[in-house]
Amino acid sequence: MVIEYWQNIAKPFIEIGLLWFMLYMLFVFIQGTRAVQVTKGIIVLVLMFFITRQLGLATINWMLTRLVAISVIGFIIIFQPELRRGLALLGQFGFSYREEEILDEIVKSIIFMSNRRIGGIIALEREIGLRLYGESGVDIDSVVTSELINTIFMPGTPLHDGGIIIKNGRIIAAGCLFPLTQNQRVSTLLGTRHRAAIGLTEETDAVCIVVSEETGAISVAVDGKLTKDLTRDTLYDVLRGLFKPKQQRHNNSFSNFGTRKK
Repeated sequence: MVIEYWQNIAKPFIEIGLLWFMLYMLFVFIQGTRAVQVTKGIIVLVLMFFITRQLGLATINWMLTRLVAISVIGFIIIFQPELRRGLALLGQFGFSYREEEILDEIVKSIIFMSNRRIGGIIALEREIGLRLYGESGVDIDSVVTSELINTIFMPGTPLHDGGIIIKNGRIIAAGCLFPLTQNQRVSTLLGTRHRAAIGLTEETDAVCIVVSEETGAISVAVDGKLTKDLTRDTLYDVLRGLFKPKQQRHNNSFSNFGTRKK
């Protein structure tokens, strides 16, 4: 009796929790994609269906019934790639497909700039917000694509001298000014971008990626420490290590990058 009583109490909470989690994951998955607008359209049709049904508008309700059915089928056909990606996401743990995709775009852009010696600095926000530094630049609020990053840092463009800030998988600002390090032990041979990367990571827990305009060398700054001359593979490994779930970071071979100041 006691077990059945607790099961009857716990069951609704478990169901509500699972339903909330599924809806949340669905929202995170479609956020920033073309599926958002289509989903909104289907929701509007469903609402109109219930409204016309309550008002007794039989003809319109009959038409909406067929239209909603066709819309669901069309949704499945149009978004086959997204659905396949979602099913693949269910089989992954720790590091999501979306995060992998974002890192791929960042690394792709960094290598492009490095090969052409295009200077750039990218700040990846973690737990400490970078809104203050974003206010010094221009609001972007765009999905992360290598083409957009390359365009921003292309010499001669209005925003190429500043840095960009990436938060929650989106470029939120470009042309941003970051504080220069005041550490006297930092080499005087480092340029402004490298000193800004060190300065920002001294004040926040952000991760800064820098491409040298003179040599094309790739560097990463974390906790006020700069690691230079990274290759494509090592850069990708470093970023994956830094943005793994906290419980997995200590197992990463680059865990020294991800340690926080106490």
